[in-house]
Amino acid sequence: MKHWEAMEAFVEVVHQGSFSKAASRLNVSASHISRLITHLEERLNTTLLFRTTRSIRLSEAGEKFYQHCRELPNALASAEEAVSALTQAPMGTLRITCATTFGERYLAPLLNDFLMQNPQVDLDFHLTNREVDLVEEGYDLAIRMGALRDSSLLSRRLCDRAEYLCASREYVDQHGVPHTLAELSKHKCLMGSKTHWVFSQNGQRKEVKVSSHWRSNSGPALLDAIRRGLGIAQLPDYYVKEDLTSGRLISLLPQYQYPYTGVWLVYPRAQQPSPKLKAVCDYLIERFEKEDIFASWSKRL
Repeated sequence: MKHWEAMEAFVEVVHQGSFSKAASRLNVSASHISRLITHLEERLNTTLLFRTTRSIRLSEAGEKFYQHCRELPNALASAEEAVSALTQAPMGTLRITCATTFGERYLAPLLNDFLMQNPQVDLDFHLTNREVDLVEEGYDLAIRMGALRDSSLLSRRLCDRAEYLCASREYVDQHGVPHTLAELSKHKCLMGSKTHWVFSQNGQRKEVKVSSHWRSNSGPALLDAIRRGLGIAQLPDYYVKEDLTSGRLISLLPQYQYPYTGVWLVYPRAQQPSPKLKAVCDYLIERFEKEDIFASWSKRL
């Protein structure tokens, strides 16, 4: 057990990047973590971590040891959950990550509802527009948009998603509309966190890079810029649906619109789906299937 505890501490220190953060995650003192790793290094007769007052760095031996140990905590948790999954109620901490605006608007209320029905589940809900490494950073679940690239992850479809190229009526009156993808270069383009826009041309996915005088990783900020007539931009339907219906914004190049992609629940392939993970995935999918979640949020404004 001492050997296992030391390896768990070592992996957590590498994950967190500090002894104090690892100690907080494992509910022990930083001095206890330090002693465990010192004993581990003594047993292995090598240095695993180079320590300074501000940072830690893996030695060559530490890097090799980490590569072999990194999956052990997940493997142990999966083994225990596999045995008890048939009878165990959802419990424990769920670590979930999602894009900021989608998470704030649509996921947070649903997750709060889920917690009210499952009081033995705790939530660590991290909102970021960065694509998180689920295994490396210890997350149970991510909500991701569009085409999925990482085949090492499992996924379940949460809902449909389409992107619209839009402009305000004021912009169109002043600058006209593009009729082809090539004409986008003549327009003022506003960019979000992506480096390109996605279209469909001759039945094939086509990525178009455009020059931009305006860029932000915030969807609401991008929507505001479109509404004010600063240029044209591509945004998901849940941002612009109401503005398109009311006529405040105009859809451009609809003949090139890429078909529905999706919003996905994504989780590590190596992990035995725990009762808490299965329960929250089932709950979110059921809510999105039964309700117009996007419309429900708009009514709360």
